Amino acid sequence: MSDAYRAAGVDIDAGNETVERIKSHVKRTMRPEVIGSLGGFGGLFSLPSYRNPVLVSSTDGVGTKLKIAFAMDKHDTIGIDCVAMCVNDVVVQGAEPLFFLDYLATGRLNPAQAEAIVKGIADGCQEAGCSLIGGETAEMPGMYGAGEYDVAGFCVGAVERDRLLTGENIVPGDVLIGLASSGIHSNGFSLVRKVLLEENPDRLYDTVPWGGATVGEVLLTPTKIYVQPFLELMKRFEVKAGAHITGGGLIENIPRVLPKGCRAEIDRSTWEVPPVLKWIVREGRLSETDAYRTFNMGIGMVVILPADQAEEALSVLQEMGETAHLIGRIAEGAGGIRWIGGGKA
Repeated sequence: MSDAYRAAGVDIDAGNETVERIKSHVKRTMRPEVIGSLGGFGGLFSLPSYRNPVLVSSTDGVGTKLKIAFAMDKHDTIGIDCVAMCVNDVVVQGAEPLFFLDYLATGRLNPAQAEAIVKGIADGCQEAGCSLIGGETAEMPGMYGAGEYDVAGFCVGAVERDRLLTGENIVPGDVLIGLASSGIHSNGFSLVRKVLLEENPDRLYDTVPWGGATVGEVLLTPTKIYVQPFLELMKRFEVKAGAHITGGGLIENIPRVLPKGCRAEIDRSTWEVPPVLKWIVREGRLSETDAYRTFNMGIGMVVILPADQAEEALSVLQEMGETAHLIGRIAEGAGGIRWIGGGKA
């Protein structure tokens, strides 16, 4: 390789080694529609047979959760987060995620670290049922600190136009089913780090108050991927809309799918807030508004469907191993959310 380029901080041999390391991870995500193999100038995907398809795309990253991965030197779950943030946004519009591309940027490429990241991306793609068909690994000396990187992803899915979920047919009387989150997911980590780690970064290695794992391990719990349960509900029930509960929490994400004249009434006593989120709220002395506008507070996905289908839908979710709750209903109103019942963080 060019000694001059290496002296400038870019190691082409490390890049080639990384490609070889990740090939097996990429291969296990392949769907029949993928054309060619890793290494082309662009990823190729033959669109399955649709009558009137709409392509749905989403791009996202992992945010400052990466800071926890750097501190813990644990990189095999961050890729799952990256995939989850994209595919969950695609599926709530009724689309099946088809393929995914990733972008990994670092100051100095570490092939073992890069492999761990891509392994997580492949794990997420497998769970979501989509193919990892390409990506970019950028080595940029001087842009990142030692051992640091950024990762982002891009997902494309497809849905028949007449199956696209827009929320326009939601009516008062419909109900909201909430699917449990796995914890913090990938939003609010700037606040998490301020509350838990600003004064004592070494707290990452302490055992959490409820026991069983370290603070760092709990914070790195990957974002839950809801693709398979959501698609199953679409096959069997009249799903009218879905909301992926990311930044803005329940307060801002549910209203995004509500038509004019409808509001959501949510009973917070119907589910249990995860211990890690209770702890952050308590440690940070956060108001209920701050908590429910920053974090998912235990509900990572909301599905809206007719009330007479709710009981069977909950049964199907339970059979699939999901924890789900009937958390509220749609009522007449000027949009937004009205809290009903009890329940506190």
